[in-house]
Amino acid sequence: MIYAFLAPGFEEVEAIAPIDVCRRAGLDVKTVSITNSTTVLGVHGIPVVADTLFADNDYSDATLLFLPGGMPGATNLDAHEGLRKAILAHNDAGKPLAAICAAPLVYGNLGLAQGKKMTCYPGFEQYLTGGTYTAALVERDGLMFTGKGPAAALALGYAIVEHFCGADTADGLKQGMMYNDL
Repeated sequence: MIYAFLAPGFEEVEAIAPIDVCRRAGLDVKTVSITNSTTVLGVHGIPVVADTLFADNDYSDATLLFLPGGMPGATNLDAHEGLRKAILAHNDAGKPLAAICAAPLVYGNLGLAQGKKMTCYPGFEQYLTGGTYTAALVERDGLMFTGKGPAAALALGYAIVEHFCGADTADGLKQGMMYNDL
């Protein structure tokens, strides 16, 4: 199960596009509100109804934890102690993590950027403590997936699909979604 965490002020396209790509590939993705309501308001005023609330899961079945960016969404994710603990436990279990735009700051603040090549929205590289900022659209270093910003949303989704389902599945999705026509 992939868990995608939604915080008030998240960047809508950075959440929805990777979730959509993963679900098209047949991956189980559950959206999680870190608030006390399943409806979470994105940074552009788009309300999204999450599948579940943070407190209603233990995350032991997680295959990947995904953090969409946006401000103040990323700092709201970073301030959630339960999420921070879940991320550290997930990382300690050797499972993959993904974040896009400003959200890699959460991994940096937890010390998980150390020795990793990562990307993020320009200006947030200062939070990748001990990591190497590459400015790539999407960066994968081991089990860490990061995306630069809104334009990287589909590409990050394809990278996650490739990891779990293989290059053929990712390439088929790109073809079907006309991504290669860009």
